[in-house]
Amino acid sequence: MKMFLDTDELRELTARQQHSAQAKVMRAMGIEHRARPDGSLAVLRSHVEQVLGAATGQPRQRAAVEPNWGALNAARA
Repeated sequence: MKMFLDTDELRELTARQQHSAQAKVMRAMGIEHRARPDGSLAVLRSHVEQVLGAATGQPRQRAAVEPNWGALNAARA
């Protein structure tokens, strides 16, 4: 497996063609990247997998979601 995402993978991930637009999407997604001298992006595959939750091979644990019982009780009063 390659260390960096290739051009097609960057296009698929960002849904953008231009390097500057891809960088903007990467920043919004919290994915670290570096600009090469030609303007293309270098993005570590392992970082993308980590950010998107696929790196460990283990299912991500979801936090238990509970209603704010205090707010509900206060609304009733």
